[in-house]
Amino acid sequence: MKRIYTLAIGAVYLLALNKGMAQSTFTLKAEVRPRTEYRHGFKKLIDPAKQNAAFFTDQRTRLIAGLSAPKYDFLISYQDVRIWGEEAQIFKTSAGSGNSFAAVHQAWANLKFSKKTSLKMGRQEWDYDNARILGNLAWAQQSRVHDGLLFVRKDSVQQLHLGAAFNQDGKTPEQSKLLETFYNVGGNYKTMQFLWYHRDFKKGTLSLLALNNGQQAKDSSVYFTQTLGGIGSIKLKKAKLEGEAYLQIGKDAVGKEVNALFLAGSLTLPFAKKSNIILGADYVSGASLDDAATSNNAFNPLYGTHHKFYGNMDYFYVGNAHTQMSKTIGLVDPYIRANLPIGKKAMLQTTAHQFFSAVDLYQNPEKKGGDLSRNLGTELDFVLSSTIIPDVKLEMGYSQLFATSSMAKIKGGDYKAMQNWAYCMISFSPTLLVSKL
Repeated sequence: MKRIYTLAIGAVYLLALNKGMAQSTFTLKAEVRPRTEYRHGFKKLIDPAKQNAAFFTDQRTRLIAGLSAPKYDFLISYQDVRIWGEEAQIFKTSAGSGNSFAAVHQAWANLKFSKKTSLKMGRQEWDYDNARILGNLAWAQQSRVHDGLLFVRKDSVQQLHLGAAFNQDGKTPEQSKLLETFYNVGGNYKTMQFLWYHRDFKKGTLSLLALNNGQQAKDSSVYFTQTLGGIGSIKLKKAKLEGEAYLQIGKDAVGKEVNALFLAGSLTLPFAKKSNIILGADYVSGASLDDAATSNNAFNPLYGTHHKFYGNMDYFYVGNAHTQMSKTIGLVDPYIRANLPIGKKAMLQTTAHQFFSAVDLYQNPEKKGGDLSRNLGTELDFVLSSTIIPDVKLEMGYSQLFATSSMAKIKGGDYKAMQNWAYCMISFSPTLLVSKL
């Protein structure tokens, strides 16, 4: 794979040298991003009497080749993600422990019909607005990509994007594809389409999203969920007010009728030079035990960057369930955040979250007996980021969760024990080559 990728980069560069590529630019970039983590209650409550903390370093390495020409753009990004030490010192094959991941991250070509209209084809990141519904998940070392088409129409004040994808199981024998299109890959959609419109105003912005998500059931049926809504912001003198609302309808992956809601709002207030305070709250509807067996009122934020929103310790919507009797309980998350500059190159961000269940909780869910508080706990997050030198950034974080017995009921573990998490990440992102042709 690495040899093929090296040849591909060389081919891109040789193509760029063609005389027909006048006014083109070839770029070659790289990234090395190791991150060390200490986990003592990350994603779920730890019980110190039975479990020990985790400590490890994982690393993302990328090599990115791009070509910008008058009539099209082209990009290939290869990445390797692995935990330090998972391979023996001397090895011929990359067997490891199954944690390593090496693949093409992005590979797309963007055909330019005009200065305002284009069509991007291939493996690509879809990252929109604040990444609530569609995000590239840059925090995760592997990140998130989609295989599809993206039609773009834009001018100086507005944009219209139409994206579409249809996934097929590559492990199915080729002969079967003559007859069927069953998709047997977990954690992904069978087909998805979205329409995104964005407009800039003098004192604000508005984005609207309509997304149709199709997931395939075991009987080959495809169930579709529609997510409709948007996000807007407006400047009020020195302050900024932002609001989000999304409605989710249709049918989920097992055929249940979906009727779910997401609401969020925030107010940003400056209080010193380059400093601000953000007061906000998110509401993500959940599924109650009183709901009909054929309905699902739990909102699914789909393909967003969830680590960004619901606490850095990733207790909610980040590849781990928070359920009662297999029903997602949703979330109410009021928070306060402060961004404080330290010197000229560093920024300290502090956030306090107060987590609540969006539905009633019970000590004995099977009989709806022994009501529990909806209060799940308080999380404090601290993140310090700094530019050391050009192309080199340092980021360190510490989080602590003060959980309740309700959180223990949902997540397990000992809520009275210390629950904390810390990390240190350094990113090297140099541009290796820029060639004007």
